[in-house]
Amino acid sequence: MTALPRGETPGPSAEDTEDGDLAAADTSAAEVSTDVSTDVSSTDVSGEDDPPTEGTEEAGETDEAAAATEGAGEAVTPALSEAEAELAAQRELRERIEQRKAEKEGPIPAGTKLSGTAADLLAAVRAVESGEKTGAAFYDSPASPPAPRRAVQSAAPAPARPRVPEPSRSAQGVSPEATAAAQAVLAEGGAPEALARPAAETLGEQAADALRADPWQLLAVPGVRPEQADGFARALLGAECGPDDERRTAALVGWLLERAALQGHTALDASAVRAALAERAVTEPDAAVDHAVAEGVVLVFQEGLDPTASAAPDEQDEQDHQDEQDDQPGESAGEDTGDEQQPVQVLLGLDRYALAEESLADGLARLLNACEKGTDWSQAASAAPSPSAAELIRTVATGGLVVHSGGEAARAEPAALIAAANGLGLRAVGATHSVDGRQRLATAVGDPLAAVMLSGLLSGTEGPGRDEEGALALDLLVVLDAPQLDVETAAILVESLADGTRLVLSGDPGVLGSAGAGRVFADVLASRACPQVVSRTPDPGPIGELVSGIGIGELSQVEAPGKEVVIVPVRDAGEAVHRTVQLVADSVPRAIGVPSSDTQVITVGHGGSAGTRALNTALKQRLNPGPGRFGGFDPGDRVVHVPAPGRAVPGSVVSADADGLHLDCSGTPVVVPQDRVESSVRHSWALSAHQAAGMRWPAVVVVLPGDAAQGLSRPWVYTAFSRGERHLSVVHGVDQALPRAVAEIPAQERTTRLRPLLEALPTPDAAS
Repeated sequence: MTALPRGETPGPSAEDTEDGDLAAADTSAAEVSTDVSTDVSSTDVSGEDDPPTEGTEEAGETDEAAAATEGAGEAVTPALSEAEAELAAQRELRERIEQRKAEKEGPIPAGTKLSGTAADLLAAVRAVESGEKTGAAFYDSPASPPAPRRAVQSAAPAPARPRVPEPSRSAQGVSPEATAAAQAVLAEGGAPEALARPAAETLGEQAADALRADPWQLLAVPGVRPEQADGFARALLGAECGPDDERRTAALVGWLLERAALQGHTALDASAVRAALAERAVTEPDAAVDHAVAEGVVLVFQEGLDPTASAAPDEQDEQDHQDEQDDQPGESAGEDTGDEQQPVQVLLGLDRYALAEESLADGLARLLNACEKGTDWSQAASAAPSPSAAELIRTVATGGLVVHSGGEAARAEPAALIAAANGLGLRAVGATHSVDGRQRLATAVGDPLAAVMLSGLLSGTEGPGRDEEGALALDLLVVLDAPQLDVETAAILVESLADGTRLVLSGDPGVLGSAGAGRVFADVLASRACPQVVSRTPDPGPIGELVSGIGIGELSQVEAPGKEVVIVPVRDAGEAVHRTVQLVADSVPRAIGVPSSDTQVITVGHGGSAGTRALNTALKQRLNPGPGRFGGFDPGDRVVHVPAPGRAVPGSVVSADADGLHLDCSGTPVVVPQDRVESSVRHSWALSAHQAAGMRWPAVVVVLPGDAAQGLSRPWVYTAFSRGERHLSVVHGVDQALPRAVAEIPAQERTTRLRPLLEALPTPDAAS
């Protein structure tokens, strides 16, 4: 079979022979076989050490905090996720579950009959929608602004808000008394004292009382594993502690669902949860799941049922129903009447994701049906720069919700749409997930105010602001890199759009999915609930040709006369690190003309002998040596600030003082408090593919050491290889694993409920 071009065989010393110089690279084809290896991208809700998945930010990242807590007395600083901070109000409402103890008659058909926290929050959403209350009555976080559903007013557009320096999110504040009380209880149970603050942040001011009454609530703290919570419980409860303690089983169910969310799932099959409980010494998994549902820890759904159907009948009702069926002529046992029910999948989900998916599906239906079609877009379509752009403009003219898919070159089409809409007097902007994406979109549109970051749009620091009703003052919003959109952010975004606002989700279906839970872009595509426009604009050049082949499962040889694509084979991880440093510091700048500052290294994960940590250490030593006097950082270091999972903000170190580490993130000053530096700032000469998604660099070096083989998949390779604009070097040490990943390991499936919810929506009236 054909293969990628490759560099010449490395010599004994790069410094002596300059064998790493790309100018001397040989681009002849090389044989790469496709031997089968184990697919590790599948989800295992019960395994102790999960492989990296598309929903996680890095290889092995989900267990990194847990490893730090192994053994009593070890210090950990688990990071508080942005979603938890934004939905802190939900945690406060959980206390009401104990008062309700709502009886659930059976599975919830199609997400109805929500109770507990989900019911409260759904009621809050409805109150905002109806205008009875403002969003401020329910949301305290600035990242979750109020957004009642209202028609777009005819008033003049709201003035654009100036961009302000982005503050670094710090952990939610807790009182010193609460932290001290939690620390005393943790010490009594032999748990690390470093867990006191995150425990108080997670469980609230009464964390000490909560832990004493239910030691397994420690599992709610990020990074804590079941065996650690069991040890803590044994120390506090003694003989009262048992594997079937209802407090333990309920905590385990919640932990399994939270762990699955880190891998992108918004729900799990009930049978998988029961199997995972059995592997953790729970003798009656069915009873444990029932108890968790009764306690409001999780919600249960039956996918495939009529949403208007009542709860499942009890055994006597089932028997009566069977007797009636037996009395009907022509419907004897074994006779196919055509009315037999298909097997129904029973799913368990956390209320926060259930609410988000229900709200998102409802909001998308609202946008789909509330679009005003009076504006004449025909002239704008005829002036479009390409046929695909014209098709997109015509489709958006008659649709409130449109999905647009295509590669990097296709980004010009939503840019043309935004320019056309602004030319018609509409308020239109495009939202991206990164500063780099915002800059590229602004350049393509020709208007810096037409591009914003999604986080800035929702927080109000970027974009046109909100109208008098609290909705975003927009007529058209285009979300680029939509595969990175998680379900909670998408729900907040859609709730922020007024009736009549057009929404376009644009992205490349081949890239890695969101770091957060959900698969919004893929679910909307698969549901076919709205018009779809597929770009016919191919990515240019050898890199575009290579990536296009990867997208359909083919790793083909490409002609690269200008050294646009070069393969550098290596024998082991040590050589991979050596060659990577040589490429970034010397070969790429000399042969391609791209400086080291514009060359990005991408590898599979943070750990390992050639992960981001090892590569960043070697690259710092070569490119910006220093003692690391600011918590391991020196002025001039390339870093990435991760204020929340899935959000990577590139920058550089400026200085440090008592306030924290001062960063320059693409011209925006950011101060990271000292206690957050270790958990949220990393060197960024080398990034994981999940962190690099949505960004582009003039040159990219993809490092594939031998131990990276199990982390490869077609979306990973597609994402990593498509980040380079002018040049791609592949430090190749995985042999057959690379073509096998491209050909045989597609995107990991995520269990979500958004697609069936969207498929159940009524088809919009084309004549309306």
